[in-house]
Amino acid sequence: MRITKLTTYRLAPRWMFLKIDTDEGISGWGEPVIEGKARSVEAAVHEFEPYLIGQDPSRINDLWQVMYRGGFYRGGAILMSAIAGIDQALWDIKGKALGAPVYELLGGLVRDKMKVYSWVGGDRPADVIRDIKRLREGGFDTFKMNGSEEMGLIDSARKVDQAVARIAEIREAFGHDIEFGIDFHGRIGAPMAKVMLKALEPYRPLFVEEPVLAEQDETYARLAEHTAIPLAAGERMYSRFEFKRVFQAGGLSIVQPDLSHAGGITECLKIASMAEAYDVALAPHCPLGPIALAACLQVDFVSHNAVLQEQSMGIHYNQGGELLDYVLNKEDFHIENGYIAPLPKPGLGVVVDEEKVIEASQRAPDWRNPLWRHEDGSVAEW
Repeated sequence: MRITKLTTYRLAPRWMFLKIDTDEGISGWGEPVIEGKARSVEAAVHEFEPYLIGQDPSRINDLWQVMYRGGFYRGGAILMSAIAGIDQALWDIKGKALGAPVYELLGGLVRDKMKVYSWVGGDRPADVIRDIKRLREGGFDTFKMNGSEEMGLIDSARKVDQAVARIAEIREAFGHDIEFGIDFHGRIGAPMAKVMLKALEPYRPLFVEEPVLAEQDETYARLAEHTAIPLAAGERMYSRFEFKRVFQAGGLSIVQPDLSHAGGITECLKIASMAEAYDVALAPHCPLGPIALAACLQVDFVSHNAVLQEQSMGIHYNQGGELLDYVLNKEDFHIENGYIAPLPKPGLGVVVDEEKVIEASQRAPDWRNPLWRHEDGSVAEW
């Protein structure tokens, strides 16, 4: 079997799908994208074509190394996201060729179902309690929300109290019938992170995500010494070499590599194994589409330390497209009592509605995240 063609499709709301064709009629799908930089990743995918066209798609490990090492310059959000989507598609081809789900090719299941959680609220959450009530009717009992709006490097007690009051209202409304993580989204610098973590401790959040930006990862260990709240991070880390330093320094209880950003299934399996060696839990980041989610689930179902899986059904970013809009086997993605079963079909387990993908790609928007500024006019972290 030989690779013959790579085709990319940018889609609403902020996704990009990749189809890799072969000369034996078996095609694989991946989801290479950086939210807001889809065109950049698309260009990177096609720059890898000379390394891929005419090659045997079953040699996934070799092709991964060729893409990673063959161009001298390596790593980073764009290149690793391009590799990630290609890697997903190659695993999809291998599974379809062998007639087995990818998790079977990786050694088989370590669990029968995977816990998933749902986003509530938006960038400036106001109706979190309403959203939780609605999603609980659908069987969810675990959630994640943004922890604050803009926050300066040193900010006021009023800002802290406003953020904490929202969390207090959730605990008062639901008690411990639900669990929730709080995403600081890198909006909070190290000086205020310590203040916020201390103030949030009485409400026992499941975790705090990105307590500081990934470029401040040396702070994780120091923050962990001052809080009992598990700290999580990893969505803006792109290879095992970046995670290596964090594992060695300590501080994180949960790592969140993104299967569409951190080199795909091949790389994230290694990150998951490294995390297990340090007694760190795995909860892959995935606010993207169905192929990305399917790739995450392949790793979840073979990783003993996988504890939670993010998914984007109904997320506030989904304007113009929903998770299952381009999927024909929607029933396989059914969530029951907050869990999803292993996807049963060969490869990644997604049957893509290619006709709909092609049609929708003709009017794909160029999604951009908001640009926020502090009251003094300086740029704020979104």
